[in-house]
Amino acid sequence: MKKLMLAAAAASMVAGSAYADGHGERYVMITHTQGTDPFWPVVEKGGRDAAAAVGATLEYNFDVSGDMAAMAALIEAAAASNPDGIIVSLPDAAALGPAIKAAVADGIPVVTMNSGLESSAELGALMHVGQPERLAGEAAGGRAAAEGVTNGLCLNQEAFNTALVDRCEGYFAGLGGDLNMIDVSNDPAQIETRTAAALQADASIDGVLAVGPHVCEAAIKAIEAVGADVHLACFDLSPGVMDMIENGQAAFTIDQQQRLQGYMPVIVLHLYNNHAGLLPGNNIASGPGFVDKSNAAAVKELAGIDR
Repeated sequence: MKKLMLAAAAASMVAGSAYADGHGERYVMITHTQGTDPFWPVVEKGGRDAAAAVGATLEYNFDVSGDMAAMAALIEAAAASNPDGIIVSLPDAAALGPAIKAAVADGIPVVTMNSGLESSAELGALMHVGQPERLAGEAAGGRAAAEGVTNGLCLNQEAFNTALVDRCEGYFAGLGGDLNMIDVSNDPAQIETRTAAALQADASIDGVLAVGPHVCEAAIKAIEAVGADVHLACFDLSPGVMDMIENGQAAFTIDQQQRLQGYMPVIVLHLYNNHAGLLPGNNIASGPGFVDKSNAAAVKELAGIDR
């Protein structure tokens, strides 16, 4: 974690000094949010802050339907506008891959972020910025097992998203049990209803992993409504999740530092475009890290803003 912070600081210093050699680049960032997840405004802010640092323009787009065909159309439209680079999350490589490959074939540099690490290179992207999701899930499952969980349940709000499936599969690999994952959707009311139904259907469940912050906030309502005694763990930060950790309602959350996922691709593209293809030798892992009662106070004020 400390190394990541130092790397981000160094990149920021480079970006500041690189302002003079910028050429007014225009970058387009496209993500798979439906506008309901508090995770993504932090990503967008990171991208805009980086663009301001290097004197570039950032356009941020998403389709409120969450439909992958609609997201692919946004990538195609971005490529047709001939930007200096495209930054894109990659939850479904099969659906988005052709549009990304076409952009690369047209000579547009692409950096993937957040999801799709395993498919990034084969689609022609320069690199990927994000956390290894399977390993993050395994870390969550291993810690949950150490804290007494024996029978888990994973709440996935985007069944199409391979990154979230990786989290759930990793969680059960860490627990040492078979996958038990349900689709709860992105609607808080449905998350609560479906979580409650699953807990009532199997009273032996003693651990729940919510792979998004809004999912975690809805899940605690379901847990308390049915009176279940379960270990709750989350992914990502929000003010509500931080309150839950401080109140003892959630054991921990996995921090993938999404600001870096917005910030670093802009810096990478800026350096690539202005310094003869200058590029890091490896993908940038933005996480995972644990936030629990021991360090929640230190990051609480930044939750939903820069963390």
